[in-house]
Amino acid sequence: MRLAKFLAHCGVASRRAAERLVAEGRVTVGVEVVIDPARDVDESSRVAVDGRPVEPEPREVHLLNKPRGVVSTAQDTHGRPTVVELVASDRRLYPVGRLDADTTGLILLTNDGSLAERFSHPRYEVPRTYRATVDPPDVSAEALRSLRDGVNLEDGLTAPTQVRVTGGGLLELVLREGRNRQVRRMCEAVGHRVTALERVAFGGLTLENLDRGASRRLAADEIERLTESHG
Repeated sequence: MRLAKFLAHCGVASRRAAERLVAEGRVTVGVEVVIDPARDVDESSRVAVDGRPVEPEPREVHLLNKPRGVVSTAQDTHGRPTVVELVASDRRLYPVGRLDADTTGLILLTNDGSLAERFSHPRYEVPRTYRATVDPPDVSAEALRSLRDGVNLEDGLTAPTQVRVTGGGLLELVLREGRNRQVRRMCEAVGHRVTALERVAFGGLTLENLDRGASRRLAADEIERLTESHG
């Protein structure tokens, strides 16, 4: 396994952050300082960061029903509550992608930095289902068609999106890309302000009856299905 991926798998950092650690000369393999993140290593290679040995730890993936006002980072410089603080684990966890502070709902956290990075990458097109409350509540057929076909935003045309009306002022959207504040910007582009937004599904996983602020650890078979479906 490549060194950067090994570090991510050990829960040291995401793969990109692990590459920076290697480039800074903080990683040794045996007694050798290694600055090549592609160096092949395994559990017997005696990898250390800042002199401290690292080894793979049991992989954990947690599903959290994120409350409003909580930020999707491991730590926040402004002192706001983070998703990591809501999950009971001794591991160093990373959120899989992000939800805006004002957005509620399903977010995954894991100690496998490679998994977190992979399922955040647009290339894998992991479906994300959102429930949006919009104002004004009456959404025209033309607006729905625009959302489905793609909306021109400042960062380009959005990919085709599944959209359906589920009630007065309620839309359900299934996206396979994760741009910043994408649902809100798409709806605003067709004349509707999002007043509430919740992610209700991710890659086949759903919130089920999980209370807001609560989390549960995924079973091994759930992780396997997730990785097989979108790996």
